[in-house]
Amino acid sequence: MATIFSRIIAGEIPCYKVAEDEKNFAFLDINPVNRGHVLVVPKTENDYIFNLSDDDYASLTMFARRVAKALEQAVECKRVGVAVIGLEVPHAHIHLIPIVEEKDMYFNKPKMTLPAEEMQAIADAIASKM
Repeated sequence: MATIFSRIIAGEIPCYKVAEDEKNFAFLDINPVNRGHVLVVPKTENDYIFNLSDDDYASLTMFARRVAKALEQAVECKRVGVAVIGLEVPHAHIHLIPIVEEKDMYFNKPKMTLPAEEMQAIADAIASKM
């Protein structure tokens, strides 16, 4: 059975896409821990990032770096925080989160809900910086 991320990549589930290349896909988290929270995933399913082949791991991390650089330009922040947790969805993924303070990365705080128009504006702003 395809993961939710595979279904998003396939276009079966809508998303706020920010970037894509031949191997990877990046989109906004619909329940972000901070404004501009992006998920970066490989297009092929693998439930653990450290089980990716060396080439796929390198491709994913370099793609995430490009997305992070665009994110820094699109959303006001001091840095882009990086987290790899991978427990809630069995598909390797990297969280990129614009931060001003460490608490901006706390995953146990209540998630944000942003209006669709704001989510699309953020996605478009990041995409324009790619």
